[in-house]
Amino acid sequence: MPRKQTISTKSWFKAAPLIGIAASIVVLAAPVKALQVQLKPESPQLGDTISVTIETETANSPPTVSMGDRLYPAFALESNRYRALLPTTPLDRPGRLTIQVRGDGEVSNLAVSLRSRSFPTQRITLSGSSNSSATEKELNEVAAFKQLVTPEKYWNGAFLKPNNGRISSIFGVRRYYNGVFAQDYYHRGVDYAGGYGSPVVAPAAGRVALIGREAEGFRVHGNTIGIDHGQGVLSIFLHLSRIDVAAGDFVQAGQRIGAIGSTGASTGPHLHWGLYVHGEAVDPVPWRFEGVE
Repeated sequence: MPRKQTISTKSWFKAAPLIGIAASIVVLAAPVKALQVQLKPESPQLGDTISVTIETETANSPPTVSMGDRLYPAFALESNRYRALLPTTPLDRPGRLTIQVRGDGEVSNLAVSLRSRSFPTQRITLSGSSNSSATEKELNEVAAFKQLVTPEKYWNGAFLKPNNGRISSIFGVRRYYNGVFAQDYYHRGVDYAGGYGSPVVAPAAGRVALIGREAEGFRVHGNTIGIDHGQGVLSIFLHLSRIDVAAGDFVQAGQRIGAIGSTGASTGPHLHWGLYVHGEAVDPVPWRFEGVE
């Protein structure tokens, strides 16, 4: 009959540390999630740009990012690190958003609460030439510009103020035009009430991708410059008195590109600066004061 094996109390205490070490090894060896996702800002409000930064284990292909039924490109920041930009607007419904990230064979669903925001209302009276309808030419050219998504990233750090004038109209304002409320409208930029002829500078580096002139059919936008900052980020400048750059020029942050005027649908000298991310007008203020990587 085989002898029954026993472990003495003394032997157990000697073995216990080894058992603890083995348990620790098992815990440390547990698989680490390959897909690491960070959102900024963590608590966005209407008009914010949501930056989605993704770290992957492999560099086989960029991850995919979607919000709602729309897919957004993710661009490489460095090896195995990517970033996608997701726009929100004053016309979006505040509440729960779901951002889905796919990469490394994994799917990560992130719930984000989009905060509401109060936007002021203005009453604008337009008459004469300032009350003209947009031409097909300007509508088509501006629409094509807003769809640009260049793979290169040209901007670096926070954006500059394009003019030193006071801000006369903030982003997101709702408006009555000649007494009629403009449905599905919000002010898609920031207005600077600088003096006529005062300089307008590029807020960030980029390539001039749009030039529009009032004399050539830009009846509403007036003399216009559009700058492609890369990766779906675009600036547009309206109502200029002069244009000092040409299509295809590469401009640096702070470089003079034109001057304030009152061309197009304008009630007085000012600069309208609109910032677009993947075709949607977003609030430029966080880009100026906080910057987006």
